[in-house]
Amino acid sequence: MAEKKRVIIDTDTAGDDTISILTALHYFQVEGIMVTGGNVQFDQQVENALYTVQVAGKNEEVPVFKGYERPIMGLGENQHRTVEDVHGKDGMGDSFFEKAINSPSEGHAVDYLIETVHKYPGEIHILAIAPLTNIAMAIKKDPTIISKIPHLYIMGGTNNALGNITPSAEYNFYVDPEAAKIVLHSGIPITMVGWEMCTQFSIMNDQDHEDIEALATKGSQFFKDVNKVVMKFNKSVHKLNGTTHPDTLLAAVAANEQIMTKSNLYHVDVETAGELTRGYSLVDVNNRLERPKNVRVCEAIDQKAFKEMVLEVLGAII
Repeated sequence: MAEKKRVIIDTDTAGDDTISILTALHYFQVEGIMVTGGNVQFDQQVENALYTVQVAGKNEEVPVFKGYERPIMGLGENQHRTVEDVHGKDGMGDSFFEKAINSPSEGHAVDYLIETVHKYPGEIHILAIAPLTNIAMAIKKDPTIISKIPHLYIMGGTNNALGNITPSAEYNFYVDPEAAKIVLHSGIPITMVGWEMCTQFSIMNDQDHEDIEALATKGSQFFKDVNKVVMKFNKSVHKLNGTTHPDTLLAAVAANEQIMTKSNLYHVDVETAGELTRGYSLVDVNNRLERPKNVRVCEAIDQKAFKEMVLEVLGAII
């Protein structure tokens, strides 16, 4: 059996992040988890990451590090927009789980990322399922890591499609577009899975939820718990008939790129100044700008294969 790829996860841990983390723990050797400001209050996100690692039974193996609580340009006590309405007050479907046994590890996530990339040059793949603040700051602090990161998988942005936090922007890019711009232009090989991939290919409808429930495992119960709020939110706000799993889709693509049935290399950039379009990701499909192609953009997914992966992950947590 081939050795599992080493990965570091960067998360703003709410419901879908947790299933993405479980997916990564199943398919990869997860060296550690970094937490970035995003979905819900920061300390709650840290707690959610610790609890998810506990659900997977990996407490002794996977450290959780606190990173930046606010966007790069966040000033003073200004808080970015959090989305408890999507994920519940605790980010976990209002499940209010018991407190995790473990505590976060000492040290800053950015320093942890830099040290680990240097320790394992060419081996650390990054799964970015949050605003890109931590990764951008690591690149700024030590640009020599750029050549040592073999691949960065980003859940973020859209490919000329409707956003989820504003009509023009996906949440992770919207919260910290300056960070996204730094990362996208860093020179690290990048695969981007946008929000429109999620709405097209990751929806779990009532039948899918029944299939998951039928597993009758600790994993399937956890999935059910953390998705309680997002199902209602999606039906009322996004007009989507089911739960959305963008971060899990990203982890699945990273674990098995063959489920990505179509992708292309494009020039991708992020709007940081627009009055109506801050956080908008420009994907130059027709190469009108004639700028260097910097991001492999996912354009289609084998939906059946993705769902089978999720069932495998949740079925294995007993």
